[in-house]
Amino acid sequence: MKTARKLGVRTVAVFSEADRDSMHADMADESFCIGPAASQQSYLDQQKIIQVAKATGTQAIHPGYGFLSENTEFAELCQKENIIFIGPPSSAIRDMGIKSTSKHIMSAAGVPIVEGYHGEDQSDEKLRSEAEQIGYPVMIKAVRGGGGKGMRICMDDSQFDEQFESAKREAIKSFGDDVMLIEKFVEMPRHVEVQVFGDQHGNYVYLYERDCSVQRRHQKIIEEAPAPGISDEVRKSLGEAAVKAARAVNYVGAGTVEFIMDKNQKFYFMEMNTRLQVEHPVSEMVTGVDLVEWQIKAAAGEKLPVTQDDIPLHGHSFEARIYAEDPNNQFMPGAGPLRHLSTPAPDNKTRIETGVRQGDEVSVHYDPMIAKLVVWGDDRQAALRRLNMCLKEYNIVGLSTNVQFLEDLASHPEFQAGRVHTGFIDEHYDELFPERHVTNASLCKAALATVLNDLGYTLYRSSLGNDPFSPFSFGSGIRVNESASKKVTLKIGDKSVDVNATFTTGECFTMSIGGDTYSVTGSLASEGNRMVLTCEIDGYLSKSNVVFDENKLHLFTADGEEQFALPVPKFLSQSKGGAVTGGAVAPMPGVIEKVAVKTGDAVEQGDPLVVMIAMKMEYVIRAPSAGVVEKVLYNVGDTVGKGTALISFVKEAEEASNDSNGE
Repeated sequence: MKTARKLGVRTVAVFSEADRDSMHADMADESFCIGPAASQQSYLDQQKIIQVAKATGTQAIHPGYGFLSENTEFAELCQKENIIFIGPPSSAIRDMGIKSTSKHIMSAAGVPIVEGYHGEDQSDEKLRSEAEQIGYPVMIKAVRGGGGKGMRICMDDSQFDEQFESAKREAIKSFGDDVMLIEKFVEMPRHVEVQVFGDQHGNYVYLYERDCSVQRRHQKIIEEAPAPGISDEVRKSLGEAAVKAARAVNYVGAGTVEFIMDKNQKFYFMEMNTRLQVEHPVSEMVTGVDLVEWQIKAAAGEKLPVTQDDIPLHGHSFEARIYAEDPNNQFMPGAGPLRHLSTPAPDNKTRIETGVRQGDEVSVHYDPMIAKLVVWGDDRQAALRRLNMCLKEYNIVGLSTNVQFLEDLASHPEFQAGRVHTGFIDEHYDELFPERHVTNASLCKAALATVLNDLGYTLYRSSLGNDPFSPFSFGSGIRVNESASKKVTLKIGDKSVDVNATFTTGECFTMSIGGDTYSVTGSLASEGNRMVLTCEIDGYLSKSNVVFDENKLHLFTADGEEQFALPVPKFLSQSKGGAVTGGAVAPMPGVIEKVAVKTGDAVEQGDPLVVMIAMKMEYVIRAPSAGVVEKVLYNVGDTVGKGTALISFVKEAEEASNDSNGE
């Protein structure tokens, strides 16, 4: 929409009922609701979108990154209705969207491909046989896959049946097609992709490569351009191979040719994404090109404005995907309100692409990505320094995010050295998920912020009354003056720590934690929508961002975010009900996709009980122990919240104990 506005083009947005107050609906010149939250009834409903386009006199449709962006039928429908589809011809989408077909086309075009089976025989026996012939480990992929959906790695034959069924189930849900292919899994590979562009006049260019190797659940977390450690010779070979791929299907517009690269920098065609990629900004940052502008102009029939020799490669760029997820719980996606959102200031070296604002809700219905943080530097190290600085300024409160994990990742020595591959997170798991300990310095900062915040509230309350010294004017119940003391109780997880703060002279406090004593001074001031704590502890000065949210204090320091729970008086606390003691619990909000058991079934530890779909991810909930299903609490299609009990069952140990007591 920003690019369209720059070109003087009016925009129309469609939105679901869940996105009624969304940023994209507000940005457009006109916006129309096209159905309920479920994407099948809104964003995937082709006829509704065409109806809006015709009603508004729309000349062209830009399909974005997902949903219908690689849908052959939608591209053909647009053509039938005389509406320009801003993307490649439907034939290119079809040829490159079906992985088995694309492999044959690429092989004929002279693009190297990975060994695999892409045949029509889709029987379980045939696919299992082909996997054995290719040799484990293998990759099971949906032929219409993308974004890591319908894709599973199978390390040996014992995993094949379960992984195959899971991949097919997810493929049907995501693409409406469960045709699969099997290919050799290259161990410790790099994921390197090339941005290509073609016009309607047979002109093609490549805008160099991106490295997207660091992934979780086969989905990218951080991308960079150009790829580190790639020689100029390999870079040219990659680009030329990508152009061959685009030319082979008469491609038009922006596309991405993805390659798997081994440790010797030999590369093999993996797939082509026939759309604009989420990570396209890093290519724009190092080439100075606006790919969306090129897309719009190419769709209008204009020629490419440059040749290959005209495209520079300048500096280095990173994109960090900021997700609503919990990295410490297997990157479990989450949903919830953005109660506080503050970001680094955008400039010509820092770009923030987001569809949400403070106060918005990250919905369970769609992707958990909150934003893309894109930075540029003169070289890779300069770009990394900027990335780390900006991540420290990206403060989010209200739900779990991967910001701290991204900081740890970008600071890892192996990542900084550019030694990346798709198994990077698993290989360096212990370093990327360190055990964190709250220091006394952080406790002092949190206590100081609490006292100063209470004092500020006190002064505000006292200004409203006739008696500035009334105890009823104090949010903390005390008055801070010389020699006055306050005990601040901070809870970190299950542990509580008392910090005794004694006001001495000026703005100085003496703080004691256990047997240690510190001289602490500082101030708390508002800057934009956050508070900044300036704190000096025994002569060491630092600044931290502070957010008070209900009974929690969020402290954002140079070392990352730390959370402290503040005590709530018993008369204000409310019972949340009893905890679930036996059964399967929803680890995230979502929709029940499949129930694998019924009342009375005996299960072993690890047996699948329920399959949930949430935020475009399939999650299998397994039995935490052996037992017998006592009751199935929800049915297929039900929407449940995080922590909801789904299956109750009796453990074997309990049954044995009951039998023993009976005897």
